[in-house]
Amino acid sequence: MIPRAWSEGRLQVLHELSSGAAADMERGLTLLRAAAAGDLGPTLRLYRPQPTVAFGQRDTRLPGFGTASDAARTHGFEPLVRKAGGRAAAYHHGCLIVDHIEPHHDAVAGSHARFRLLGEILAKSLWRVGVDARMGQIPGEYCPGEFSVHGVDGTQAVKLVGTAQRVISGAWLFSSVIVVEDSASIRSVLEATYSALELPWQPSTAGAAEDLVPGLTVEAVASAVVAAYEDVAAPVP
Repeated sequence: MIPRAWSEGRLQVLHELSSGAAADMERGLTLLRAAAAGDLGPTLRLYRPQPTVAFGQRDTRLPGFGTASDAARTHGFEPLVRKAGGRAAAYHHGCLIVDHIEPHHDAVAGSHARFRLLGEILAKSLWRVGVDARMGQIPGEYCPGEFSVHGVDGTQAVKLVGTAQRVISGAWLFSSVIVVEDSASIRSVLEATYSALELPWQPSTAGAAEDLVPGLTVEAVASAVVAAYEDVAAPVP
């Protein structure tokens, strides 16, 4: 079911510049708290992040976490620990982060359905720019998730979108990372960090949308995301 706020055209769209890895992550939480306090309506925030490896809470309890953090820095990525679940995910300026924030009187309700609904919107966004995108976990992917989005090129499937959700009393934040450009550096830092954490995965599953559609840009994908939302809402610039 499409939230009523979207159908009434009350989904605000923010195109922002990165303020740094830690500041970008905190900005999302600030917007989440504002929504819970009633100071922010339904909002879509899009930005290109700085090189970051966002570790999950479980990663911090593994013996190799310190080594993995050092490996991230060696590759030019800032290690951070996110409050949402999942395993380590890497992103950089060739990625697009989409934060969807909504006030909700019972934010826990429907959290599972949101993964499916918003995952479908992101897959449709990639279809708009020519990517054969599908929702669902692929074997061996990094930061595995039931509702991640992958692209297919022949028999090869690569993960393109990872999603996570943060819920507090009165609001929810659904954050997605779309890897558009430069998959090589993403793959390289993940190989180093996952090796340190001793987590199994298949490096061939780490890709970028431009691997499947040469010449594709972050700007084109950002426009496609907004257009896909416009199919179910009327975003306000």
